[in-house]
Amino acid sequence: MWQRSILAAFALAAFVAVGEPRYEQAQVVDVEPIIETVQRIEPKERCWTEKVRVAPRAERGTAPLFGALIGGAIGNAMGHKKRNKQVGAVVGALVGANIAQGIADSSPRRGRLVRQEVCETGERTQRVERVTGYMVTYRHRGDIHRARMSKRPGDTIRVRIDVTPA
Repeated sequence: MWQRSILAAFALAAFVAVGEPRYEQAQVVDVEPIIETVQRIEPKERCWTEKVRVAPRAERGTAPLFGALIGGAIGNAMGHKKRNKQVGAVVGALVGANIAQGIADSSPRRGRLVRQEVCETGERTQRVERVTGYMVTYRHRGDIHRARMSKRPGDTIRVRIDVTPA
């Protein structure tokens, strides 16, 4: 009976040893950085100053308004009866507005030149090289192994030893 207990204890110890990993130190032999080229696209704004012609305020709509007022007043003054004064005022306003707009359009001074900042946006492509990891060669119990690591290791690394039945 005691033999069965000892055999069961050995079996349980073997099962626990198989299921639990161990950790050991391994000597680092070589470290190579893994470099990747990344393309980065950035917006780039370019600005400069240009001369731009701007129409004066009076020529944008004020000239026809003044022409209509003056033409309406003249047409009203020329009429003899109330009905003629009204028709004369309307016709005078239309004629006066057209004449004033024609004068403003034919004027040699059709606006002034001002300096104005003009900008355009484009893209600039930039290639950047960066280290994304390390290929580490290490020696454990006389065998050489390689593994990719995210951080640069020191002289030794910790390795996990798993024993599983074949």
